[in-house]
Amino acid sequence: MKKSIISISIMIFITLGIAVIFVIGNKEISNANKISDTSSTTNNDEIETEKTVQNKDITATLAVCGDIMSHMPQTNDAWSITENKYNYFPMISGAAEWVSKADYAIANLETTFAGAPDYSGYPAFNTPDELSDALKQAGFDMLLTANNHCMDRGYNGLVRTLDVLDERGIAHIGTYRTQEERDANNGVVVADIGGISVAFLGYTYGTNGIPIADDKTFSVNLFNTDYMSSVSNLDTEKLLKDLSYAENLNTDLIAVMVHWGVEYQIQQNDYQTEIAQFLFDNGADIILGGHPHVLQPMKLYIKTEANGEQTQGFICYSLGNFISAQKDRYTDTTVVLNLELEKDGETGKTQVKSYNYVPMLMLNRGLGADVRFELLDVYKTLSQNLNDNQLNNRLNQAITDCHNILGENEDIAKMAA
Repeated sequence: MKKSIISISIMIFITLGIAVIFVIGNKEISNANKISDTSSTTNNDEIETEKTVQNKDITATLAVCGDIMSHMPQTNDAWSITENKYNYFPMISGAAEWVSKADYAIANLETTFAGAPDYSGYPAFNTPDELSDALKQAGFDMLLTANNHCMDRGYNGLVRTLDVLDERGIAHIGTYRTQEERDANNGVVVADIGGISVAFLGYTYGTNGIPIADDKTFSVNLFNTDYMSSVSNLDTEKLLKDLSYAENLNTDLIAVMVHWGVEYQIQQNDYQTEIAQFLFDNGADIILGGHPHVLQPMKLYIKTEANGEQTQGFICYSLGNFISAQKDRYTDTTVVLNLELEKDGETGKTQVKSYNYVPMLMLNRGLGADVRFELLDVYKTLSQNLNDNQLNNRLNQAITDCHNILGENEDIAKMAA
């Protein structure tokens, strides 16, 4: 009887044990499923969040300025007795507010940094390195170095100019120290402008009759094959090769900075129009011109892509002088140009959404002034109600000239004034 009771008790104990194990096992499976479900939900949320971020539209601003020059009166004016060195920032500070606001800022450097002490202005420019410090301080990120003055101090001057810019962390386009440097990217520099990638190319029509040595042809990007004579034969082979390379980089946009045109003419000529059409037809989205030392028209340009889709590009034929000692009408007037770039987060379509500008006047106060040369924000200066009729007349003339050449509706400073 006792054996029977013991056997029954053992069977009950085993049955209870199995039941407990079963319950615990099911609970662990249930918990595991819950963890798996939670993990799956979390992963899905992360994917959705990532997708939302990836699909976000992007807008960015590219600021563009004209020809940066330093004639000897400017160089002398930049000397600071108190600092015992050259300081160009007071000369350009009036534009710095607008330049530094942009996601990226570019201009044309129309001088060389060939080294002290033999500084010079026109016709063979060599400027103190401190100009590059001021440009960096103002917010410039890239400079076109291919222009008719890039060889003013020969190949060595060209090389040192690039070295100086590299030391300041300023990118450059259009001139090169070695064949390897030119070949490494086909002369293209890619910039990240607020999340929008832009491939930059830079060219000049010539070098003011200064020949480039046969073993240094890589050093300057020329868009003419006849740069020593009529400068009228477009080097389509070189341009097509460079533009094709830029397109294969699959950047969002392609921008070409080009030194061209006829000096002191406020309208582009037929050759500029021909070159611009060639560049647009072969991949360029943005064309930014310089050299005439005066303003020339700008406009949006509707491009039809290979897939039939239309996108909005932009061209400015000339932004005139950014800084110089020239004081004839038009040569002392310039703008800070702002291009609003837009990328569609869903389709990736990128274009120039709009543009505006801020009028500037390069003031020459004459010998004896504490600050002789100063780039003025036109509207900001007028708002100070200075008792200087001559200056006020010049400021108002600058506004009129900007409106007549560039258009009044795009004058953002007028809207803000």
